[in-house]
Order: sequence, then C-alpha cells, then structure tokens
Amino acid sequence: MDEDNKTQNENQEGAGNPACENCEKLKAEVEEYKAGWQRALADYKNLQKETVDMRGVWAKASEQYILEEFIPVYENFKKAFAHRDAMTDENGWKQWAEGIGFIKKQFGDILKNYQVEEIKTVGEKFDPRVHEAIGEESSEGESNLVLKEVEGGYKRGDKIIKAARVIISKA
Repeated sequence: MDEDNKTQNENQEGAGNPACENCEKLKAEVEEYKAGWQRALADYKNLQKETVDMRGVWAKASEQYILEEFIPVYENFKKAFAHRDAMTDENGWKQWAEGIGFIKKQFGDILKNYQVEEIKTVGEKFDPRVHEAIGEESSEGESNLVLKEVEGGYKRGDKIIKAARVIISKA
C-alpha cells in the first residue's frame, strides 16, 4: 500500500498537478534571479574596492598638492640660512630677520588658504576645548586667564587641529 501511495503522489506532482505546471519555468526564473543577485553583489564588492582605491589616489593627490605649496617656503628657508654666515653687521642681521618674517608670512598664507586659524591665547579665558594648561602662575588679576602661550594652537572651522599649550593664572 505504501508503494501505491508513492506512485499516486508522483502522478499528482506530474503533469496533472496545476501547481507544478510552471515548475520548470519557476526554477529557471529562480536561477535567473539568483544569478542576477550574485552579479549585483559582485558589482557592489567591486565598487567598494574601487572606492577604497580611489580614496587612496585622492589622498595622495591632496598630499602632493600640499607639498607643492610648502616646497617654495622650504626653499626660501634654505636661501636665508645659506646667507646667515655672511651677516657681519647689524644691518645684515636686520635684513635677514626681515627675510625670515616674509617666510613666516608665506607659511601663514598657506595655512589661511586651508582655513587654518591660530587659537587666541594670551588674555583669553582658559577654555579646555582649545587650550591645554601646562602650568599655573600666581596673578593679581582674574583666575583662569591665559598668561603665556608656550605653543600655539590651531583650528580649522570647529575642528581643533592642535590645542594651544598655555600657562594660566591662579588667584
């Protein structure tokens, strides 16, 4: 009897069963969708890899551009220091110092082009978001004012690039 049921089930799944009339067509569609999904997944993985590679290329191009801006400043420093031994009189030293001032301005202009600003320090209220207190000194004025700048700080927009290292007042 089990064999009779088995044969009967096979006959029902065959051509006489309306649920299986499109089985081969549906199987083909499933395979087609599966293959399409696999291609899309492979394309997505390739896009991710390509994006990572392009980020690297863009970073290197950006570095190259920045370096090209700083090279003339470095060249001017080399020229200035090549002449330092020739400075024998006070006028020579003044000219040399003036030249160094121009180089400092070149640096400042490059930083300004990148929207980099110096953080205000001396006379300002101590702000731990932009200042790093490395010492305190007694002062007759208000407490927690910046008295001295040890190292400058820099920011770009709201992002702190480097906090200013300062000495603050204590009452």
